[in-house]
Amino acid sequence: MAKKPGSSKSPSRISRPTKNRFEHAGTYVANPAQVGGIELFSMINGPGTPNRVAWVNTGSGLNYKVVIDRGLDIADAFYNGMSLSWLSLSGINRPEMSRNHGGDWLWGFYGGMVVSCGPSSVGSPGVDEGQELSLHGRHSNLAATVETVINPDPLLGKNQMSITGIVREAKLFEPNIELRRTIRSELGIPAIEIEDTFINRGTQKTEHAWLLHINLGYPLIEEGAEVLFRGQVTPLPNATDYFQKRDFRVLPAPMHEHDLAEAVAYIDPETDRDQMVHCGVINNKRQMGLKLSFSKRDFPRFANWHHFGTMGQYVMGIEPANCGVEGRAKDRQRGWLKFLKPGEKKNYRCKIQVLDGPEELAEFRKLVK
Repeated sequence: MAKKPGSSKSPSRISRPTKNRFEHAGTYVANPAQVGGIELFSMINGPGTPNRVAWVNTGSGLNYKVVIDRGLDIADAFYNGMSLSWLSLSGINRPEMSRNHGGDWLWGFYGGMVVSCGPSSVGSPGVDEGQELSLHGRHSNLAATVETVINPDPLLGKNQMSITGIVREAKLFEPNIELRRTIRSELGIPAIEIEDTFINRGTQKTEHAWLLHINLGYPLIEEGAEVLFRGQVTPLPNATDYFQKRDFRVLPAPMHEHDLAEAVAYIDPETDRDQMVHCGVINNKRQMGLKLSFSKRDFPRFANWHHFGTMGQYVMGIEPANCGVEGRAKDRQRGWLKFLKPGEKKNYRCKIQVLDGPEELAEFRKLVK
């Protein structure tokens, strides 16, 4: 069967699934929530009040928090009680459209497992063809409308759980871009699949940029952990010394030179025979890791962000993107800028998988060697 333009391989092709540890759960439990599922609630204290949240328990040791009012992104993520993501001191806070000026996006940046950037512009603030653009676009400050929440039921042979919602960047006289996002996991398997489908519901061709800002933190990453990938590295001009004068694939101890600084490089990744990119991190000390898989047709490159400051400012980003991070004008100049015609759709898929134990780490290392 022919695939529609803009589509990519099904999520099941993203990586080999792990054996489900609850295949006989229907025999032992009456309430499926006993082994996993999705629970909806609202935050009632602090700057996040009253954000809607979906707490996802995969039953595999992987739990994560979907922030519905912040673009249906993923904040906290834990595996066997250990954080996978970096969380900023601000924590989850309310969406604020007033942050769409200059670098104000940073006031609302809570870190988290996945903060999506776009969908009209990504990267540094600036001016493109007379339009003032803020850091990383509007998506993170747009609330989603939930369409469906599906919970597993092992007795009925249903092991998948998912949440689907709509996020719109829309106003009179354009742009009118709609995102339908589904986040899914399978009961007993420590993995997250993100499927994004954009449609331009406007009457004009519009610029389109999309980046998944995946923010990894302690204890998943720490001194001696490794970032693994195959591909060509091109540092941003202000990061050339950092990436060329050290083994940047082995993460350093917290360092004062990064307290107010960062280093970023573009990775032009190599793929497997199915045009899939595999990259991630390994922590040999803790015998755990995280693997990302996505199609290079969807995300031609990823940015590798290093910010290894002291006092908890220790984070590394792996950021699959169809664009760059230096602003839309730079993308236009390079020929990287994408567009959506009226009525056009574009799909993106990404899988995040926890690795546990020496066998899974060795298999991943072999894959990206």
